[in-house]
Amino acid sequence: MMFQAPSLAAIDGLAHGFFTRLGGVSDGIYASLNCGPGSRDDATNVAENRARIAGILGAMPTNLVTAYQKHTNTAVVADKAWSKDKMPEADAIVTNVPGLAVGILTADCAPVLFCDPQARVVGAAHAGWRGALSGIVEATVDAMTGLGAKPETIRAVVGPAISQGAYEVGQDYQDSFVAEDPDSAAFFVTDEGSGEPHFDLPGYVAERLARAGVGEIVDLGFCTYYDETRLFSYRRSQHHGEDDYGRQISAILLT
Repeated sequence: MMFQAPSLAAIDGLAHGFFTRLGGVSDGIYASLNCGPGSRDDATNVAENRARIAGILGAMPTNLVTAYQKHTNTAVVADKAWSKDKMPEADAIVTNVPGLAVGILTADCAPVLFCDPQARVVGAAHAGWRGALSGIVEATVDAMTGLGAKPETIRAVVGPAISQGAYEVGQDYQDSFVAEDPDSAAFFVTDEGSGEPHFDLPGYVAERLARAGVGEIVDLGFCTYYDETRLFSYRRSQHHGEDDYGRQISAILLT
């Protein structure tokens, strides 16, 4: 039902999970643990799925908070839970409040969970290519630092995301990306069959974590596109001609 990182699981007083699509109540293309309120899944099913996640983490259902993700470099600090109609526009949430689970939704973009075990600060970031390029990783680290964390004592884990093999992009995409960040060139390879570039999103996110000075970085290495049984994937849904897709949640909590 979820993947965990040993580097985070070893921290006392911390709960976390990169949850899969398994173990919920949704059906059809959303089967079964769809946690995305932005999908066209039945809202009651999404609420029940999120309540199950909160229970596994040890939080009240109302204390699992996510944001209205817009592929930005905006990170917000959560000092209490918010209602759905008060959800901020952001792509990362950090907190130092015990019992408040912060989470993000993905379906190919890279989820990143953060913890500074010394300062007792946690965070969750949604890093698609736009957010990663514009600095969502650095914004998350900065927000954690504002709560007393230090980059060198932060542990960060990159969860399930689309892998380079499945992430074909156009030449224009590569050219504009590299023009904005010349150091990103190493994360593109040309597919011998199609002749098109493929982008290593998880690798690039890990590189941005390193640039931000994060002390410990782990990539779990699971691919959303190829792991159809366990993970939702936006790109796979498009290739299958589906009219919508589910979202998995990754969340972290100070207990």
